Amino acid sequence: MISLKSLYWVSAIVLLSSLAAVLIGMVFGQEKTEKPVLHGKHWIAITGKPMAATAGSMMYLKGGNAVDAACAMLAAVCTMHDVLSWGGETQGFIYQPKTGKVIAINGLGVAPTGATPEFYKSKGYKYPPADGPLSAITPGTPGALIVMLAEFGRLRLKDVLEPAIQMAEGYPMEKETSDRIEREKAKLKQWPYSRVLFLTHPGEEKEAPQPGEVFKQPDLAATLRKLVEAEEKALRSGKNRREALYAAYDRFYRGDIARDFVAACKEAGALITLEDLDRWKVLLEEPVKTTYRGIEVYKLNTWVQGPVMLQALNMLENFDLKAMGYNSTKYIHTLYQVMNLAFADRDFYYGDPYFPPEEPIKGLLSKEYARDRIKLINWEANAPDVKPGDPYPYEGKTNPFKHYLEKWTNKNWTVKDEADQARLERSFFQGTTSIEAADEEGWVVSLTPSGAWIPCVIAGKTGIALSQRAQSFVLDEADNPFNVIAPGKRPRATLTPGLAMKDGKPFLAFAVQGGDTQDQNLLQFFLNVVEFGMNVQQACEAANITSYQMRNSFDNHDCSPGKLELNEKTPPEVREQLKRMGYRLSFKKYTSGPINAIYLDHKNRTFWGGSSNYGDDYGVVW
Repeated sequence: MISLKSLYWVSAIVLLSSLAAVLIGMVFGQEKTEKPVLHGKHWIAITGKPMAATAGSMMYLKGGNAVDAACAMLAAVCTMHDVLSWGGETQGFIYQPKTGKVIAINGLGVAPTGATPEFYKSKGYKYPPADGPLSAITPGTPGALIVMLAEFGRLRLKDVLEPAIQMAEGYPMEKETSDRIEREKAKLKQWPYSRVLFLTHPGEEKEAPQPGEVFKQPDLAATLRKLVEAEEKALRSGKNRREALYAAYDRFYRGDIARDFVAACKEAGALITLEDLDRWKVLLEEPVKTTYRGIEVYKLNTWVQGPVMLQALNMLENFDLKAMGYNSTKYIHTLYQVMNLAFADRDFYYGDPYFPPEEPIKGLLSKEYARDRIKLINWEANAPDVKPGDPYPYEGKTNPFKHYLEKWTNKNWTVKDEADQARLERSFFQGTTSIEAADEEGWVVSLTPSGAWIPCVIAGKTGIALSQRAQSFVLDEADNPFNVIAPGKRPRATLTPGLAMKDGKPFLAFAVQGGDTQDQNLLQFFLNVVEFGMNVQQACEAANITSYQMRNSFDNHDCSPGKLELNEKTPPEVREQLKRMGYRLSFKKYTSGPINAIYLDHKNRTFWGGSSNYGDDYGVVW
């Protein structure tokens, strides 16, 4: 029998916990935002750099739609290097208002000829290297940009590339990029064309361009002008707009640009061949989706980590998250454990769906599978060695890889010391930016381009940097039988834009930079809006948690079970409770992404734009 005294203390604890949850919500979610909401009626353009957002707005003023604006922003951010450039990859969604369809854009490059596990193992690699010529896959961004423009845009390539060409001819260097070049100059000096381009003050104390200094890329400008020349030549010969755009595509992947690029790759020691470029193509796909409380959420397929957010939503739908309280101890623990389960599946089952074996995506996205997965959650403490599940029975099949699952463990991948932990944290946020655009005609675009970030190998006089995405492959089937490197295969990348539909109409377009943290942040952004009633800017700025328990998609593919990063405003009582549950805590002032997002306000026929309150992310709206 429970005493009155015990009942008193139980009631007090419950009351204090509830009060703490309310206070946490007030502190994190509902306070005045540092950036204002962007309100617009006609169009909106948001991306990772102010200059690039301006490039997007220029397309609207020329009569373009949201696809034209997104492509101009893509060209501009790629010209600014830092976290991506022209030799990288582009993934995204386009909502086509006439058909009501969500179209997935697969602009991820593939492993080149000769890129086999045996090749890398013969050179002593446990995984493909994190940078340098042997980390290169075929460029995807030029093709993705041209295909999006040809199939869904309105303007010519000449219009869309004009801002990027002007920038390549010279734009004022930003401090963030300047500092990154300086940090990575030892690597950049290994590659002759990278050294000449990026280290404009050789021999000086700081060899990188200074902030505000005009940074010139004449070789890149010449390559971009060649694409415009191909378009103009085709138009003069009687080709229509679409055919002329594909003439530019052919010049990059099959013409003189391709030949110069491949020759430079060979000189640098990369494996890419003319046949690799010729065979590669952009794919327009059906996205995968789930429903969460009646909202349709769309993500890209298993060639990126996108379905992991859908898996997490399927699990979280079984809980009353609002009752837990925003960023309460129980809410944080629930999120962390659900992400553990979803990311363990990602680490083992995701890979290129165009290569065998076939990914069990139907089972992974089964609501029944989700309900069974959450039965494994330990509600008293973190589970540091969560294993992938078995989705095959939910498809009526038998798992052919059970022998690997039995031996699965993250213990061997755990970081060993503080320096290793710092390296892991940096790599978890590797590269990337995001691009969001929408217009009054109903077009909505959400892109996550990446690759060819600093430090990158510049491919000769083309000015094109090589992607480093091969590092996301594995070499041993036991690590992930779906993601073993092979020529022509796409690596399982982290790039994962989002699009949500409500009542048959676009509801949210959202994306974020940051490697393995992307779907962690996007999941929480979505819940901030749907469960906790935040507006799009509040949701972009709100404090998120970050787990490092999943296997890193970069470099050494290691992890840090139990490491939990929190916002520095987290109350002491929540910190102490989480510590007692086995979490190792670290804290940051900003923990929200940075996320860029658009909320479609159909009642008022307007846009609400949001952009996280740190980094250079910026939006323009009208």
